[in-house]
Amino acid sequence: MKIILTSEVSGLGAPGDVVEVKDGYARNYLLPRRVAIRWTRGGEKDVEQIRRGRKIREIASIEQANDVKAQLEGTKVRLRVRAGTGGRLFGSVTPAEIADAVKSAGGPDIDKRRIELGRPIKSLGAHKVSVRLHPEVLATVNIEVLAAK
Repeated sequence: MKIILTSEVSGLGAPGDVVEVKDGYARNYLLPRRVAIRWTRGGEKDVEQIRRGRKIREIASIEQANDVKAQLEGTKVRLRVRAGTGGRLFGSVTPAEIADAVKSAGGPDIDKRRIELGRPIKSLGAHKVSVRLHPEVLATVNIEVLAAK
């Protein structure tokens, strides 16, 4: 089945890419999660719009990605969240919260969809988070999760 990706999918493509996948993968995973739409002739207009939006948000060159990586890795990020006894959080830390914390700490503005969490952050303390800035550049950000007062 031919589909148009609306969000980045690891190992498959970026927003605006037209890819061919197995019917079940598209029907059961990609389409219900709204990370893809079915390809149609009229959908080609959507592809151009998605690509224009991606180009605006995208980091253009490896040099620019390395500059942003240096900024990110030099930024001390502290995130205050509600926590219970024993250091367990009520819920978990989301990529949107991490992106906001990086920006408020004086770091660069990053897209929440570029943040890759290996496991959900559900405890207080220091954590490492990866940010895919460019297909070839991966930044590691140290985040300190603190209890809100």
